Amino acid sequence: MTRFQSSFPFRRSVIAMAVFAAMASAYAQSGNDKSKTDEAKAEAGEVKTTNASITLGVGGVSGGAGNRTIYNQYNALGLNNNNAAAGILGFDYSVRDPEAMTLFKFNGSNLLDDSRELGLSWSEPGEWRLKASYGELVHTSPYTINTGINGLGSTAPQVVYLPGGVGSGYDTQLQTKRSNVTLGFNKWITDSLQFEVDVKTEKQEGTRPFGIGWNCPSPTAPGCQGTTGIAAGWSTLMLPMAINANTSQIDARVNYAIDKLRLSVAYYGSFYKNNDATLNPVVPGSLNNPLGQLLPLSAGLQSILNLPVAQEPDNRFNQVSLTGTYDLAQSTRASFKLSYANTSQDQNYAASGLTGAPSGVSSLGGNVNSTLAWLGITSRPMPKLTLQADVRYANRDDKTPIAPYVLAGTAVSTNQQLPDQTVSGKLQAIYQFANQIRGTVGADYVGIDRGVYTPTARAGGVSALRQNTDETGLWAELRRVMSETFTGSVRISGSQRNGSNWLRPNPATGVSEVTDTSSFPSTAIFSPTLADRRQEKIKFFGNWQPDEKLALQFSAEGGTNKYTMPTVYALQNTRLSLYSIDGTYALSDTWNLTAYASWGQQTQNQARPAGSVMAFETTNTAAGVGVTGKPTGKLELGGTLSYVNEKSVYAQSLDTFAGADSAALLAATGGLPSITFRQTALKLFGKYELDKKSVIGANLIYARAQSNDWAWGWNGTPYTYGDNTTVNMNQSQSMTYLGVTYTYKF
Repeated sequence: MTRFQSSFPFRRSVIAMAVFAAMASAYAQSGNDKSKTDEAKAEAGEVKTTNASITLGVGGVSGGAGNRTIYNQYNALGLNNNNAAAGILGFDYSVRDPEAMTLFKFNGSNLLDDSRELGLSWSEPGEWRLKASYGELVHTSPYTINTGINGLGSTAPQVVYLPGGVGSGYDTQLQTKRSNVTLGFNKWITDSLQFEVDVKTEKQEGTRPFGIGWNCPSPTAPGCQGTTGIAAGWSTLMLPMAINANTSQIDARVNYAIDKLRLSVAYYGSFYKNNDATLNPVVPGSLNNPLGQLLPLSAGLQSILNLPVAQEPDNRFNQVSLTGTYDLAQSTRASFKLSYANTSQDQNYAASGLTGAPSGVSSLGGNVNSTLAWLGITSRPMPKLTLQADVRYANRDDKTPIAPYVLAGTAVSTNQQLPDQTVSGKLQAIYQFANQIRGTVGADYVGIDRGVYTPTARAGGVSALRQNTDETGLWAELRRVMSETFTGSVRISGSQRNGSNWLRPNPATGVSEVTDTSSFPSTAIFSPTLADRRQEKIKFFGNWQPDEKLALQFSAEGGTNKYTMPTVYALQNTRLSLYSIDGTYALSDTWNLTAYASWGQQTQNQARPAGSVMAFETTNTAAGVGVTGKPTGKLELGGTLSYVNEKSVYAQSLDTFAGADSAALLAATGGLPSITFRQTALKLFGKYELDKKSVIGANLIYARAQSNDWAWGWNGTPYTYGDNTTVNMNQSQSMTYLGVTYTYKF
């Protein structure tokens, strides 16, 4: 189990909150001397009121640790799967002082968990407000890692080969934790002028899944050879990444409003600092080859696997903006936004332990300037007609210096500048016809200019690029009240995206424009985001409420994307279908019933260069029913039953270009197996009011989940890395949680 040493210990946070509360109390007392107008004074008879409550309890979960890893991901009990029980503590405290015109609130929840929250606010409505909060969130990976790695979770993990084979190492689960503190202040300077600022700092720590792998021989590392006795080697290692970073944010703005004009001038800054710049693995001289045979590594392959791995670098984001609205006329309003932002990253390579940068280059020097201008107008020229229009301009200016880098071996690669300029707009008209019919028509446009590509421009794994793409869309919607109990609508939309000629990377001249797409080889790969695309969508919606007891809503929608690529070996089309229904029914004056059901399917059809055709299909089915009631004035009961079933199918086949090896492999394996996930959950709750000050409560949760994911293993057999490390999860899990609480109101 990975342990945490938070930079925001809970005890320290409570002390900070207490100091803040004391300061607020002192400030409130001094503020009582403030002169107030007769209108602002408390009404006669109003008195200072205090409300407080505290909740105590205990919760426990059944079943072994391996039976609740899915449930434990974001549950407090998931911090340590060996913990079967945990305490429950929460409170609420508020003071309303009519004479001082102040309101003070202090609350906390899950205080005995590692996903606790504290909140404090103190305000004089219409004058000022102070607020503070503290929160923690823990995520426990549902997968169990069995490994021999020494120093797992550190920046220098030492890979240890497990001579005893799979399962002979120690078991651990990876965890990440976020701890944040937020402070805020609002002040109404005048009736028209307001200032507000929020400051937040967050600590991220723990360990997340990560790994490295390498194929030999490789054109980028000609000196790298495989394991002894074979021409090519392959090694994959699970190397969990250490997380130790801070993010600080500041959001400040000044708001101004008069009769027709509303303005807001704002600043936003985000500053990320990673205290662990690199992962520095230590890899032994022998690992398993792809067949599971222990063989010594070549010196070249071992040296590559021992190279430091860069983590997310320190970076900064600063933005200033001006937003506002202006009433041009009684029925016409204009809205606008102007902003300028800078993103920078200049983390030192040598200080981070990274090599391969050219002489004289100490850091990437990442520098991107972003400019945004937006203008929108809404008008009602006629009682039944509403018109809306807006135009948006965004420019991303990448000023990062271009330099040659050695990533591995001796090959040299250059970074790429990625500027773009986007112009978009939208027009929409809404008209209220007679007979309770409302119609909407609209059009939109998006044009992207990616600028002049740098001489070494290329995207990893992509054969060609495009400088310009333009997409135009149209839509129409008709909504009608068909009766006093039923309202329905239908919406259809379509868009067409086209682009300029494709640009092929050319080492001699940078890029070459391709006018004849047939010149591309059949193995060329093209990005779907740059390809010509035809998109069509349709959606139906209905709302039926025959009486005060029953209300039903249902929807059905479908859509297709058809892509036109220079070659057939690419993404061809996608399809989406979704149907849902949900409703509520009042069984009686004290009992209510809710229910829902949905079914969705998404399909992607694509062909791959080796003669392989794949129709990737994901189907999701969900349903649930719930009931709540209050059989007596003191007793409240309720419960929900939910079901989720998700299945991803890799429907693989071969075309006429497939070779004998591809046919033999597909015949032997049947292709990639399906990924499945099913979960059933029953949740029951009850509350009973012992008296006006005391309430007892109980929560019962039963969850059962089944999963099968070939990415981590298949039918109980986990994927095995080169050092015999495995990552696995109990494919069939079930757990029962019972929690009991007592709440006392002061």
